[in-house]
Amino acid sequence: MRPLHPVIAEVTARIAARSENSRGAYLSRVSDARAATADGPARAGLGCGNLAHGFAACSGPDRLTLRGRQGPGIAIVSAYNDLLSAHQPLGEFPDQLKEATRRAGGVARFAGGVPAMCDGITQGRAGMELSLFSRDVIAMATGVALAHDMFDGTLLLGVCDKIVPGLLIGALSFGHLPAILVPAGPMPSGLPNKDKARVRQLYAQGSATREELLEAESASYHSPGTCTFYGTANSNQLVLEVMGLQLPGAAFVQPNTPLRRALTERAARRIVEISPVGGGEGYTPVAEVVDERSIVNGVVALLASGGSTNHTLHLVAIASAAGIELTWDDFADLSSVVPLLASIYPNGSADINHFHAAGGVPFLVATLLDAGLLHGDVRTVAGTGLHRYRAEPVLRDGELTWREAPSRSLDENVLRPIDRPFAPDGGLRMLRGNLGRAVLKVSAVSPRHRLVYAPARVFDSQQDFQLAFRAGELNRDVVVVLRQQGPRANGMPELHGLTPALSSLLDAGHRVALVTDGRMSGASGKVPAAIHVTPEAAVGGPLARVADGDLIRVDADSGELEVDVAAATLASRAPSGSVPGEDEWVGTGRELFAALRRCVGPAERGASVFAPVGARPHPAIAGVTGGLT
Repeated sequence: MRPLHPVIAEVTARIAARSENSRGAYLSRVSDARAATADGPARAGLGCGNLAHGFAACSGPDRLTLRGRQGPGIAIVSAYNDLLSAHQPLGEFPDQLKEATRRAGGVARFAGGVPAMCDGITQGRAGMELSLFSRDVIAMATGVALAHDMFDGTLLLGVCDKIVPGLLIGALSFGHLPAILVPAGPMPSGLPNKDKARVRQLYAQGSATREELLEAESASYHSPGTCTFYGTANSNQLVLEVMGLQLPGAAFVQPNTPLRRALTERAARRIVEISPVGGGEGYTPVAEVVDERSIVNGVVALLASGGSTNHTLHLVAIASAAGIELTWDDFADLSSVVPLLASIYPNGSADINHFHAAGGVPFLVATLLDAGLLHGDVRTVAGTGLHRYRAEPVLRDGELTWREAPSRSLDENVLRPIDRPFAPDGGLRMLRGNLGRAVLKVSAVSPRHRLVYAPARVFDSQQDFQLAFRAGELNRDVVVVLRQQGPRANGMPELHGLTPALSSLLDAGHRVALVTDGRMSGASGKVPAAIHVTPEAAVGGPLARVADGDLIRVDADSGELEVDVAAATLASRAPSGSVPGEDEWVGTGRELFAALRRCVGPAERGASVFAPVGARPHPAIAGVTGGLT
């Protein structure tokens, strides 16, 4: 095993130095909360009337345990609904968790449910404008669930997009409590992703019918479980496992299997063991699992696997909830030394089940640890040391155990060793220039397409873009500028619906790029997309001053994002573009989120509505016009 890579060490050290005040304030708050419950289970501090309310609905041994103030109380917070395939399997989990917790000497209660919306359903619809805000709503709902002072540990049930980050952000507000994320697993493989993408592109070109498109989509998304492409949902599972917040090897075991049930039940037993009254290996509060080292480990895992660009928002927000200041520059510097070891759609043709079969997370962890690219000396929910995550779970005679992961990849088309990576770096680039700062994922972008210098065509809505595309107005070299899609403008919806049209323009031989203050997610593909542009247009960012025909340079290799317009000319232009007013941002529940829209922070700070304890003010962004208001 090699020593820790110097860049990994340097980035971790500067994050810790930058975060000294905010992290200290957070840990002080956690310490105060722990001190208030140091004499036994949390409920021991409740008055008799409060406690009686807390066990009024219980019976049998659970009632006796809670009334006698013996054993830990465990909160179950779940994103279950049966609308969404990824969350439908969670419906059976509470009964499994309650029984397993009871056998371990504790009492698990369903403390609260949190919303779970699907970006796949809401793509291109008004509901998508609530999607990113739902993360912070989930965090607040988690806080409500845990606010009863009845709990000594937390089991968090969720899978997709904003849900897992929201659950974790909420749990970090109760950082003195241990927390384990309990996943549900991916659906079996369906129609190959390359075939699905082909039909989508044909439909965008008018060469496939809606019925043919629906047939392809339903053959891809076909059963309970998480979608199998490597978007934000599966990135959540991989990243949190490497951060030590799930049991080893738990991320990608399919639903409704004996092994999945065994892992779910073991999570219940484990949360009892690491609770402050569990009597097991040792109390492990979530505040000590999520530290600077585990945050860096999460970024490294994201980069090595080619994961979702949404985590340049979510990991920043998660870190902030733990008093840690993570920046896009940290992502960029880590990306420069972390090789791309996985090829999963949209970066390749394989899906997440193929990745899991090839060696999955245990092989990835072992490879990165041995290369000195991960911190091994971290606390995890499985115990101290990330070496525990080199192992994969198996059933032997019906009993759950772990065995050492394969020492070599079982399919190097999907997962590779450190000396034969798919790319020498993590494929995530930070761009900067007179248009601001942006993120660009190059994992699926051919090197010959990474520099685009072409005239801009400016849009303020996805609908206007689609009309222009169908009219043939974009059949040329073009940088599509889609602005007024940032968090302050309309909640920062994903723009994945643009991918088929942009891909068809690229395949026609044109040089094509996208520049937007919106999101593209882990489903972004072969078209270079400078996303999360900040400052966003709605607060006076330079995108609001770009005009049709302006020449724009998007250069993923040099990190440039420039409009070829003199600074004085650009500054003299009046900002343009349509931002819906509060009386217009209505329907599909949007008016309920107006307060969040008014106070949301910039993408570079995680697009969060929460302000971390002890945080420094947002720094000025040099060399750009506009800024936060």
